[in-house]
Amino acid sequence: MEASLTSSFFMIFSGAAVLASIALYTRQPLLIAYIALGAIIGPYGTGWVTDLKLLAEIAEFGIIFLLFLLGLDMQPKSLLSTLKKATVVALASSLAFAAIGFGLAYSFGFTQIESLVIGAAMMFSSTIIGIKLLPTTALHHRHTGELMVGLLLLQDLIAIFVLLILFSMSKGEFSFTSLLRTLIALPILVLFAFATVRYALLPMLRRFDRFHEYIFLLAIGWCLGMSEAAHSLGLSAEVGAFLAGITLATSPISQYIAINLKPLRDFFLILFFFSLGARFDLGLLGDILIPAILLATLMLTLKPIIFRYLIHGMSETKKLSWDLGFRLGQISEFSLLIAYVAVDMVLIGREASHLIQATAIISFIASSYIVVLNYPTPIGISDKLRRD
Repeated sequence: MEASLTSSFFMIFSGAAVLASIALYTRQPLLIAYIALGAIIGPYGTGWVTDLKLLAEIAEFGIIFLLFLLGLDMQPKSLLSTLKKATVVALASSLAFAAIGFGLAYSFGFTQIESLVIGAAMMFSSTIIGIKLLPTTALHHRHTGELMVGLLLLQDLIAIFVLLILFSMSKGEFSFTSLLRTLIALPILVLFAFATVRYALLPMLRRFDRFHEYIFLLAIGWCLGMSEAAHSLGLSAEVGAFLAGITLATSPISQYIAINLKPLRDFFLILFFFSLGARFDLGLLGDILIPAILLATLMLTLKPIIFRYLIHGMSETKKLSWDLGFRLGQISEFSLLIAYVAVDMVLIGREASHLIQATAIISFIASSYIVVLNYPTPIGISDKLRRD
């Protein structure tokens, strides 16, 4: 019998509270508790929670709010300058990671198409892990945070093009119309967002800034409205949310909005990590465990090194280059999306899809330990490294 949404939420958040308590006592990153909970009570574990499609859709709000809050911390001028510097690094690193993923997958007997998809999934780093482990007050307004955001945003844009290619491949040919639509849609959406904020939202915020409930409502409506607009134009909802945040960053109450939306973001991110663990079929683990461990090890080892040399080539310091390299050392939630889309379109088999998923989970966990133990984070296990 399928559990109701209320009972599912009860089991998820009660279980998360228990495992999070254990994680804190044993000084482990909290996201590991959420992934483990999904594997334990999801359909491939005890089967207490089975409505994963609904939970996955709800969990997407976590990514949307994460990027919206990230945008609120970024000033448009400094972001544009960072994007110009980060473009070469983003493109060169993406090609390198794709080649590594393709080579390993092909050597393990996956087909050429499957190897290409697996290689594409290795191109990106996790926006969720990278930003969640980045101290918001200490680094977002510094060069480190700006450079990381620029790289992640460029990777997200590359991921959108990869997804467009996957969608077009399901029809047997590449759709240049969809690609052209995306290229035209992005600048139109940017102009619309800045004009709406300047001539509509900011005047309303100035007039009714005493009504906190109204500010909260307007911020959420703007975030979700831009997400839906971006999605309807062929872009991702995440890009729309990030753009919504950037355009509101010039508002004097942007930080008030960011602080008040953080609990809502954390609520949905718990669901995201839970659904990640719950959607993984443990029965296939034996077939893909060795290549997943090797691929995750390659990514965790080579990503920091490649990022370090590429970023240092931009005249950045070695210390900053290593810091960013390790913070970007995992693969991405976009990698998971690529795996889900490709298997649904029968471009790859379930083993290839689960190889990507297993590599993502391993890299998420290992990267979290590396960053938490060595760099300042909001969940640092020592007072010296804990930065909110």
